[in-house]
Amino acid sequence: MSNQLVQRSPLLPDRHATPDFFVVDVFDAATLKGDMAAMEHPIFSLSTKPDHRVRRYENGDKFIEIKPSADGLATVHDRAVIIYCISHLVSAINEGREVSQTIRFRAHDLLKATNRMTNGQGYDALKAALERLSGTRISTNIVSGGREEFETFGIIERAKVVRETRDGRMQEIEIKLSDWVFSAIEAREVLTLHRDYFRLRKPIERRLYELARKHCGRKNEWRISLQLLKAKTGSGSTLREFKRLVKRVVEDDTRTDHMPDYRVRLDERGGGGSDIVIFENRGCIPAIEDGSFEVPPLRPDTYHEARLAAPGFDIYELERQWRSWLDMSGAEPPRRPDAAFVGFCRKWLANRGANTRG
Repeated sequence: MSNQLVQRSPLLPDRHATPDFFVVDVFDAATLKGDMAAMEHPIFSLSTKPDHRVRRYENGDKFIEIKPSADGLATVHDRAVIIYCISHLVSAINEGREVSQTIRFRAHDLLKATNRMTNGQGYDALKAALERLSGTRISTNIVSGGREEFETFGIIERAKVVRETRDGRMQEIEIKLSDWVFSAIEAREVLTLHRDYFRLRKPIERRLYELARKHCGRKNEWRISLQLLKAKTGSGSTLREFKRLVKRVVEDDTRTDHMPDYRVRLDERGGGGSDIVIFENRGCIPAIEDGSFEVPPLRPDTYHEARLAAPGFDIYELERQWRSWLDMSGAEPPRRPDAAFVGFCRKWLANRGANTRG
């Protein structure tokens, strides 16, 4: 039998392709959400073995430090639990319902929604994921939800099995998200993920997709040096090994088109860390022509109006958040950008006030 015939698909099987897969309330038009803060910074480990490295990343005066527990760092696959919780809350917010940091759900629903096995092995893996998510500690001064703060916390504050069957399988789980994650949800710092995200076998593939979804978004393509991409993934490999891993993803994607939303290519003409990795929009997310989505500079008077609309906030940081949201959310460019930005500032202040009262 030829190698071509026995080659394993780079995608996991779609384990739960049944009608009730879409019944779970977490799905808003069959979409899943991921928090943009974690999509930008390498919080989750790519390793499939316990990772006990303490990692610190700096960018100017901002930093993020991730410390593992005895069980190791939370992994990219563990992140599926957070995505599920985020999706549940975003769905509730979109429906006008009140939300809190504590969320309760059926373990079976999570396993099906994230394309995991629902046997005993699947439940054991979920328990291990909850332990790593709770034990991984983050110290950071990164801005999330429009606030700059230094804080140390777990990715989740706690997790509890509310009910358990006689054979030890979890039925209901209660999770309390960290303030940091919940703040990002309330600020709508989320992006839609392709459903095949949970079918990607390799942690590096999931991380590459997350980065492409954030940085390429609706653009035709996004280019990044291999060395910088390595830093953004949080890979502990040497640059040579990381290049080998990326080349394997590129080869698989060229053969099968398995990467969701974006093609992946590698331009090796730079050599070493100067090699360029290119992500191309497949057209699943409508692309924008270069320059067609650019929002023009705001008028000087607009900044004055914005300061009145959101007193005490950094208006230029709010503008950055607003432009980033326009670029990546799929929203149409505003016909009156100055008025749209002031309206954004008013809504931001209202949301912050509601959070304070809560």
